[in-house]
Amino acid sequence: MAEQTKKRIEHLRSEIRRHDYLYYVLNQPKISDRKYDKLFAELKQLEQQNIQLITPDSPTQRVSGRPLEGFGNVRHGLPMLSIDNTYNADELKAFDERVERLLGSSNYDYVVELKIDGLAISLLYENGSFVRAATRGDGQIGDDVTTNVRTIRAVPLVLIKDGKVPGVLEVRGEVYMPIRAFTKLNRMRSKTGEPAFANPRNAAAGSLKLLDARITATRNLSFYAYAAGEVSEAIASNHWQLLQIFKRLGLPVNPNIKKAGNIDEVINICSDWDRKRADLDYHIDGMVVKVNRLDQRDTLGATGRAPRWCISYKFAAERESTVIESIDVQVGKSGILTPVANLKPVQLAGTTVKRASLHNFDELYRLDAREGDTVLVEKAGEIIPQVVEVKKTSRPAGSKPFGLPKKCPVCGEKIRKDESGVYIRCINPKCPAQLKERLKYFAGRGQMDIEHLGESLIEQLVDTGLLRSFADIYKLQQEQLSALDRMAQKSAANVTEAIEKSKGQPLWRLIAAFGIRHIGGQSAQILAEHFGSLEALINTNVETLANIEQIGPVMAESVYEYFHEPKNLAIIKQLLASGVNPQLPTKKRPGKLAGKSAVVTGGLENFSRQQAEQAIRQAGGKVSSGVSKKTDFVVVGEKPGSKLDKAKKFGVKIINEKQFFELLGDF
Repeated sequence: MAEQTKKRIEHLRSEIRRHDYLYYVLNQPKISDRKYDKLFAELKQLEQQNIQLITPDSPTQRVSGRPLEGFGNVRHGLPMLSIDNTYNADELKAFDERVERLLGSSNYDYVVELKIDGLAISLLYENGSFVRAATRGDGQIGDDVTTNVRTIRAVPLVLIKDGKVPGVLEVRGEVYMPIRAFTKLNRMRSKTGEPAFANPRNAAAGSLKLLDARITATRNLSFYAYAAGEVSEAIASNHWQLLQIFKRLGLPVNPNIKKAGNIDEVINICSDWDRKRADLDYHIDGMVVKVNRLDQRDTLGATGRAPRWCISYKFAAERESTVIESIDVQVGKSGILTPVANLKPVQLAGTTVKRASLHNFDELYRLDAREGDTVLVEKAGEIIPQVVEVKKTSRPAGSKPFGLPKKCPVCGEKIRKDESGVYIRCINPKCPAQLKERLKYFAGRGQMDIEHLGESLIEQLVDTGLLRSFADIYKLQQEQLSALDRMAQKSAANVTEAIEKSKGQPLWRLIAAFGIRHIGGQSAQILAEHFGSLEALINTNVETLANIEQIGPVMAESVYEYFHEPKNLAIIKQLLASGVNPQLPTKKRPGKLAGKSAVVTGGLENFSRQQAEQAIRQAGGKVSSGVSKKTDFVVVGEKPGSKLDKAKKFGVKIINEKQFFELLGDF
């Protein structure tokens, strides 16, 4: 009887996994939800009666029985980079021209994917079993959300082992909330008096960050795989092949992914989906275009923040009509005065918009936007609301142009227009508005990431005189915080704990947090990698800075001026004295093959082809799939084929495996 029960349990698990595969991967369900639930209920009952037969990968074990106390951190083995954006066909063509120029060939193709509006996630499988899930975070470190991701039925707990499964396979993809699930969730929240989520992406993000996975399990999240991270052994030579392997392993892949032989086909696919996207049961905000061949991706490489082998094509922003109720002037961290329209609330791209940027006073007067005007508003890049058009035929009688400020609206001090520029600035370095914006930026997620030190608290701290510079953040005491309005002891403790934690942030985050003009996160990473320490960066000269790739003269001058301003240096000294000790970038040993291009062909005795290519990359070299006049050397094994003939034809250096060993030396 016991053996029969065990066999029945194994059969039920196998059937449930098979139906999950049919539903989520093949989109070909064979049974009704009711029959599926009946199988699941029987399995659950048998396991409860025979608890010794329960296994961690059973379909019944997706939901944790108790809430978490918090989320741990996961450092990504390979960074989860951002993707650069394009907004029209000409920009896509410019991307294609860069790809061709960098590859030195037109022999490449693309894969075009829907850009689902969800959250990037990393899933780690070891020997075919799901072991961990992590959010993208800052690209280097994410949150461990394993418990919540286990509740997503589209994520297989065990991979199908019909084909070869690597010992380690990191799968990257998107967690999203289908529109039907989103509508149902908001309907339920309305009935219980809870606030509705603004859009499916926010709902998905909130669901993944719940400490109680039992609630996450009710949110009906879903998942599509779209890339691999760390893999213990190569399983594909191109992206299209990788996606087919994912499907065979039981991982859901979006069915609308297409191959494109050239950029014109890419543009047609993007245009087609711009028209069809409303028919989908999930939100997309654009398309992602990827070079197909993985070896060509290695050749193209990446910048500090984004790969050069892929690009995002963003759909035209949604526009809505509303009314400007009033116009305010905000003061930014660098003193720039920005006119902002206060709007009659309007729904736009899934959120309620009450304010929209007018950018600068030149733009305000070009639009001739006035209080009481009916205007068209859109979200730039689906993020920042902005006024794009004024319907002057609907203008109320007696409206007047908005007057140009004569002084700073916050501190009352002098303002000045940039030379040969469009911006008007408050030139008072002690302006409280500037200080608040600089501090908000310093503590922000893309910089020092000081959790709990938000906008309202920073404003209180500046208004009470507790914050006058970045350095003052690290002098705050729990007693000072708990004495503020609406700040309990526990909240104060959370703030001081987050401040303490931020002291060890990577160097590039600290550089970015200073808010140096023209220097964002990507440039900060480049500077941190190049100089290796804050001291070296402070003591450099303009010429050295200007010669760094992707920095140039404008950024160089800005960085030099910032670190040669005595007030800034005094604050940095205080920061370091307060215990701020940035994590320095790992020193990279100069590669023996730096700047060299190589090709591996034929069978090697002591290396697989992938191992040989990886050794070249680790030594700083580049690996190509084809021999050209630009190839520096070719590693030749048994039965090399036509690549050896090409190497001889072009006069490229040819080496055998023994010489390859000698070339690598002790690397």
